[in-house]
Amino acid sequence: MSVLNGKKILLGVSGGIAAYKTASLVRLFIKAGAHVQVIMTPASKDFVTPLTLATLSKNPVYSTFYDTNDTTAEDGLQSKEEGVWNNHVELALWADFMLIAPATANTLSKMASGTCDNLLLATYLSAKCPVYFAPAMDLDMYKHPSTLANFKTLADFGNTIIPAESGELASGLSGEGRMAEPENIVSFLEADIASKLPLKGKKILITAGPTYEAIDPVRFIGNHSSGKMGYDIALCAAQLGASVILVSGPSHCKVHHSAIQLISVVSAQEMLDECQRYFPQVDVAIAAAAVADYRPKTVASQKIKKSAAEFAIELEKTTDILAAMGAVKNNQFLIGFALETENEIENAKLKIQKKNLDLIVLNSLQDEGAGFRKETNKVTFIDKDFSIEPMELKSKEAVANDILTKVIAHFHA
Repeated sequence: MSVLNGKKILLGVSGGIAAYKTASLVRLFIKAGAHVQVIMTPASKDFVTPLTLATLSKNPVYSTFYDTNDTTAEDGLQSKEEGVWNNHVELALWADFMLIAPATANTLSKMASGTCDNLLLATYLSAKCPVYFAPAMDLDMYKHPSTLANFKTLADFGNTIIPAESGELASGLSGEGRMAEPENIVSFLEADIASKLPLKGKKILITAGPTYEAIDPVRFIGNHSSGKMGYDIALCAAQLGASVILVSGPSHCKVHHSAIQLISVVSAQEMLDECQRYFPQVDVAIAAAAVADYRPKTVASQKIKKSAAEFAIELEKTTDILAAMGAVKNNQFLIGFALETENEIENAKLKIQKKNLDLIVLNSLQDEGAGFRKETNKVTFIDKDFSIEPMELKSKEAVANDILTKVIAHFHA
């Protein structure tokens, strides 16, 4: 999965011949899973039509500060008195990233000087997100001292240049100044964004789902965990740049990111074996699985026939996976989950001490909207110093983000 997946990209198109490449660029962004909003300078519409970019981006294209209403029912004339304002501030705040491609010498000069004479420039000046620009101009213009000075000014502003490539130019000359090809722009963005992700270079072990403890070849002891919480944490961690090892019990949830290594297990013993295998290699471990506390002491080799009126199963304790990791913890940041129905805070504090945890995520089945097979969760964070932070009811995706925020804070403390 691309790091651009789910990201909101504001694409500014200025008036150069390279604007024709933006159709391919938009298509590549959409293919990567990004949401794209296009703003065009008036001059750029001479090179590529707004209809083309609107169709490919699946969003209206903006190029002026206001749009006129549709034709009236009476006379078919447009009503300019009732124009709709295109809010450049809202457009800028919407974006996760802004890219200006092609960025002509004229537009670059205005960006550097703060000149604001069209919607694209007004939006640029309002942007709080990272801004990238891909220059496109003839080779002498690209090397001109004023252009080089503008590059430096924009770099000082915190903007990032996607360097022009060498090749045949519209003038007929050949040299540097050709806008980077769409595929190379996307690759540049992906690499640059990935390098700046807060968990880049970190390896995280996550457990998820239930475990099934066999009674016979047909029956098992299990629980109602869907695995969603653990899978959401894994996805969030991967999107933040981490390399994730996801050890999952039986679950219908799916992995949708190339940075997640899924290891499927069934029993508590299998999950323990995999956790012991990978725990020494990781920086963080998050135990979100609902592991069986007991398993049948003897597993029947054949299906047990229904005969007696009563049937007893002798159980034995499983190894506590979280405690086992805590016992050998070195520098790992270890997070556990606690699902309680009574004396929640005190029981959670005891688990922190007993299992050598850095943080525990407390769930209470007393809270409506929390627990197994729900889209939401309501948790309380308790750290090893017993600081307590109750959270409101949120989607499990939002809870996953809160958990990873704690991880980020640990490494940036």
